[in-house]
Amino acid sequence: MPVVVGVVLKKAGKMYYFDPGGLRPDADTKVIVETARGVEIGDVVAAAKDLEPGEVIMPLKKVVRIAAPEDIRKDEANKDKERDAYKIGQDKIRQHGLPMKLVETESLFDGSKLIFYFTAEGRVDFRELVKDLAATFKTRIELRQIGVRDEAKSIGGLGPCGRDLCCRTFLADFEPVSIKMAKEQNLPLNPIKISGVCSRLMCCLKYENDVYIDFKKRAPRMGAEVATDEGEGRVVGFCAPRDAVVVELPDSQRQIQVPLDELKKPGRRREVKETKPRPKAKETKATETKPRTRTLKQAAK
Repeated sequence: MPVVVGVVLKKAGKMYYFDPGGLRPDADTKVIVETARGVEIGDVVAAAKDLEPGEVIMPLKKVVRIAAPEDIRKDEANKDKERDAYKIGQDKIRQHGLPMKLVETESLFDGSKLIFYFTAEGRVDFRELVKDLAATFKTRIELRQIGVRDEAKSIGGLGPCGRDLCCRTFLADFEPVSIKMAKEQNLPLNPIKISGVCSRLMCCLKYENDVYIDFKKRAPRMGAEVATDEGEGRVVGFCAPRDAVVVELPDSQRQIQVPLDELKKPGRRREVKETKPRPKAKETKATETKPRTRTLKQAAK
């Protein structure tokens, strides 16, 4: 079985498996790894463990070494370089008059490439901008257009809940979110209330969607008659996070919250219907049938 370690290259980024070789770095350890882009530095988030051969695609990229103090200082210097490149990039975009917004800059660990991430409403011809940036920084330049969700992940901020954005703190991949999820959770279909700072549907609508779907399969329908320990009533509301329904008691004019496992079937009253006598069959008079007489013409034929 292959031995792997899980490494994250960016904050709240996707975890990738690497071959540690003879190394066994612990979690929260910085390591130097080989990637398709070159040599990069990352943080170990999953210590060395054995995996089944079918769980990973071989061969894996290797962990070059555990980051030394010199590597960490170099990484900090690259971050300073990224901040300077961001300011220069904004000035160059303004000079060229391009309809684009610079979001973030990234420098590879070995300094062989500078990547500029930007957003734009459509396609942008930035060939002259690339030439200008390459002449300024004397290195390879790559411009990469990203979406508004990636922009929010890169910049960060506070969500409607008052906490840091999920995509900035722990959400590695964006999962599809639909308006149907908001309907399943009985949320107001107001774009302002169900959209995040990226002006797209909030990612957290996905978190409890399966819970609401399972709850609705088990819960009685709205307006159904149910029995509780306090008497019989009808369902007037749902509370999926607590796995309960709101029941209105007509006798006391109160509403109570009852867990699904405490609901009972209401007692059924037998209604005795009055049986009406069956109507007698109408007497039909026997009619005399006259014998058929043949005409002279019919007889002649």
